[in-house]
Amino acid sequence: MCWVSAREDRSGQIVRPRATNENNVNAIPAVKKGRLPAALWALALCLFGFGTGESVVPGLLLKIASDLKVSTSSAGLLVSGYAIGVVIGALLVPALTRRLPRKTALLVLMGWFVAGNLVCALAPGYATLMSARVITGLSHAALFGLGSVIAAELVAPDKRASAIAIMFSGLTLAYVLGLPLGTFIGQTFGWRFTFWTITFLGVLAITGIFALVPRLPLEHTLSIRQELWVVRRPQVLLGFAMTAFGNGSVVTVLTYIAPILVKNAGFTEAAVSPILLLFGVGFVVGNTVGGKLADWRLMPSLLGILTALAVVLAGFTFTSHYKIATLLTVFLLGAAAFGIVPGLQLRVVDKSKGAPNLASAFNIAAFNVGSAGGAYLGGVVVDSRFGLNAVPLVAALVTAVAISVTAFSWSLDFRTRLPVRTAPA
Repeated sequence: MCWVSAREDRSGQIVRPRATNENNVNAIPAVKKGRLPAALWALALCLFGFGTGESVVPGLLLKIASDLKVSTSSAGLLVSGYAIGVVIGALLVPALTRRLPRKTALLVLMGWFVAGNLVCALAPGYATLMSARVITGLSHAALFGLGSVIAAELVAPDKRASAIAIMFSGLTLAYVLGLPLGTFIGQTFGWRFTFWTITFLGVLAITGIFALVPRLPLEHTLSIRQELWVVRRPQVLLGFAMTAFGNGSVVTVLTYIAPILVKNAGFTEAAVSPILLLFGVGFVVGNTVGGKLADWRLMPSLLGILTALAVVLAGFTFTSHYKIATLLTVFLLGAAAFGIVPGLQLRVVDKSKGAPNLASAFNIAAFNVGSAGGAYLGGVVVDSRFGLNAVPLVAALVTAVAISVTAFSWSLDFRTRLPVRTAPA
């Protein structure tokens, strides 16, 4: 069976690919009922490598600063450098890879990741390491976005969110396993060995892509102007806003979770890491459940999980003063935080027919914009007269904004009589 490329009709809507009985090596293999393709695990391995590489630097700051003879604050800018690369890459890289077959583009982006981490491992000085971090970050959003589109295409329509959730399980495992293991490796054998390990993970992921990801047909390619027009659709922009505010609310608290646990709940500093492991377990649970709920009913599940997130954050204002209640809240916070991820990504893919790769990459950038804004907002609250205890409540108010945007976006789905703007030729 082969698929004819998708295209937009004059109403701006996508004409779905039609199946024929011709043999074609690029055909997407049929998915057996109840079984998800093994290619999803290759995509998960890609995200495991990216997530570990992105998050591991804070645990190695002292080692890096000492070895390269820079201040701890300068070493900390390596995190910011990667984030800057992510945002810039979301704007540029999808345009550079748009004409490549999707499997080829995936391999190019993973090769980019491997090369960047290899330079990190070999970096003779701080400037080279910073440059390598920025360059590595350039491929981040494009790969996450392309991977989401591929995951959604490999399965039946009622399994798309679950497929995206499986892919993002690699990211959750990066926080639960990759971060502590990468930190341990770096502290034991040196920070460069951590980047060698991440490079090896990238090579494994490339092998998995070669072996498991099918050759997907290259869809009808729109011009850059047309793709940007698709991204400007109100529903796509609302999807970005849902992502930024939803993720921003979580990061507002997560940035200051350690002082909350120590100063409010009374835990020791040594207990922070095990408690964050509990948060990571919540990530895994939320990612799985959120994907299944989004497959069931996308927008109601997003509204429900965002509402639960707001309740958990608001409740954390009070539960953070009791140890047992804090532990339960941290787990629930992790579950709600990642429960929204598959649905948010699928919403943007659904509403960006014609340019899903570009829009999906932009949505990853929206996650990072939300992270930057949330971290800044949390700092403003901590430095204000309201102090640390008000951070969860302010985060809940940010979630309320996400809920409002989501409800408004859903309401637009029912206004079917409104004309759809078409992209210029």
